[in-house]
Amino acid sequence: MRMRLAAAKRPRPANPECDVLTTGARSKAQIVNMETGELSKLNTPGELYIRGYCVMQGYWGEPEKTFETVGQDKWYRTGDIAVMDEQGFCKIVGRSKDMIIRGGENIYPAELEDFFHKHPQVQEVQVVGVKDERMGEEICACIRLKSGETTTEEEIKAFCKGKISHFKIPRYVVFVDGYPLTISGKIQKFKLREQMEQRLKL
Repeated sequence: MRMRLAAAKRPRPANPECDVLTTGARSKAQIVNMETGELSKLNTPGELYIRGYCVMQGYWGEPEKTFETVGQDKWYRTGDIAVMDEQGFCKIVGRSKDMIIRGGENIYPAELEDFFHKHPQVQEVQVVGVKDERMGEEICACIRLKSGETTTEEEIKAFCKGKISHFKIPRYVVFVDGYPLTISGKIQKFKLREQMEQRLKL
């Protein structure tokens, strides 16, 4: 998803904090470095925060959860990982809870999923992090192929070379027929991660 955070009645700021027009009211948005708590630089991923009339007051009867999500500063931590370019365009690249940390490198599954959808034989893909003693986490691509198509793990990895950074190439490629779903049809990544760790005997 790509949206524009446009500064109103003043030059566009050099940092990723600016006004964004919402339905009927003005709110503010900023992208925050999850390690330092400071504003992220342009073209650098961080968590998207929003503040304004569009933000809820809190979770009913759950003050601790409210404080974790909104806090005293009234900035709502969306859990979305976003980047902003020099033109003020903001792109959502993933969810903080899905982020894979491999050997100190932050890897966003949504970015890899978008990449693998360009493969002509891939129908659907979900990327999860699985535990690894040396790297902390490794990348596992769970791929559902199009009907009648076949390919191999080696061919999928070869497709990646020269197109994405080497550390983003999945260590594991698993071909699946489906994914664990909620009643509403949403993919349960935490269950998928558990299934892959069991399947790979990690």
